[in-house]
Amino acid sequence: MGIFGKIFTWWDGATIGTSLWSARNGEHVGTDAQGNRYYRSKKPGPNGRERRWVIYDGANDASRVPAEWHGWLHGSFDGVPESFLPPPRIWEVDYSPNATGTPAAYRPQGALERGGKRARATGDYEAWTPDS
Repeated sequence: MGIFGKIFTWWDGATIGTSLWSARNGEHVGTDAQGNRYYRSKKPGPNGRERRWVIYDGANDASRVPAEWHGWLHGSFDGVPESFLPPPRIWEVDYSPNATGTPAAYRPQGALERGGKRARATGDYEAWTPDS
């Protein structure tokens, strides 16, 4: 993305203004496995709490924030998430992006994008009629 993209777009990472504001007013706390950078304010806000935010590496999609960083962003704990992480469990899977609205999205058998044809109703279905 060129310089004009960084000036005028907000949906693909941070604009130049946001990056400058974060560098000036925020303290870099950490980076997750996807490259998202997490910040907290240098001074507490008017309510006495620190402000926390994320600058995405790529598309701005909240589903890209891992669970441990989500907890930190919402103030569930004060320390950096790496210090609170248990070892990964055998059933845990790696992150997969939210595919809604993309060609990779799930489309059931009767969806218009798959031709709109679905299986005929079986014997357990009875059509409603207003006379009955």
